[in-house]
Amino acid sequence: MGKKNVVSIEDRIPMLKQERKKKANRRLIFYLSIFFFLISIIVYLQSPLSHVKTIEVSGNSFAKDQEVIQQSKISNDTNIWMIDESKVVQAISENPVVKSVEVNRQLPWTIKIRLKEYDQVGYIKRENSFFPILGNGKVLTEMKQKLANGNAPLILGFSDEAYLDKMTAELKKLPESILNLISEIHWKPSDDNKNKILLYMNDGYMVDGTIRNFADKMDVYPSIVAQLKPESKGIIHIGVGAYFESFNTETKETSNEEEIQNETEG
Repeated sequence: MGKKNVVSIEDRIPMLKQERKKKANRRLIFYLSIFFFLISIIVYLQSPLSHVKTIEVSGNSFAKDQEVIQQSKISNDTNIWMIDESKVVQAISENPVVKSVEVNRQLPWTIKIRLKEYDQVGYIKRENSFFPILGNGKVLTEMKQKLANGNAPLILGFSDEAYLDKMTAELKKLPESILNLISEIHWKPSDDNKNKILLYMNDGYMVDGTIRNFADKMDVYPSIVAQLKPESKGIIHIGVGAYFESFNTETKETSNEEEIQNETEG
């Protein structure tokens, strides 16, 4: 039989003690690390290190940055982890120009507020000044202008707020390509039709229509104009059916919406 190395118990005891000591030290270091990590978190949460230092507002054209920040009720003394994002969204959404809000944290100390505002659909004239008006009917009285910029139609004669709201609600449904063609919208109520309106277009035509279902009826406008001779100018009627009435003659070029749609598709 070959010889075997034999280690006496006396020799093994110091080795076992040393191994147990190493394990105990590693365990102690692990627990101390967790302890100091938790202490660090508590200190961080209780110190200015966890306070908001930057608030970034984006997507706003009408609402001012400082106005949005004040409505959010977030300040440099606010703990970034104590912010209830849903409450911030609700508070900012009370601003009449704001359509939707998104609030996000960006560590270590930044809050990002992204807005989506109602689109401007026109200008309204009051006394000798012009004010932007949004698709929800909100008139931005704080944005007084001497002249309308021409980037949205001028809305005139709407002395009744209810009909103005109905008009702006229809305008916000329009494609931008058609909205940009409108120069002026005049309210022309009659005893028979309180919704009657008259439009002046940037391409030289006039449109006789009604507020009711205006956006749907204006869809045929480009197809009607496409069928007219460039030198022909007149009034396009988009009430019941659709037809063109020339300024130069008393004759009317008539066509209903179904025919216009078929020719366009063809």
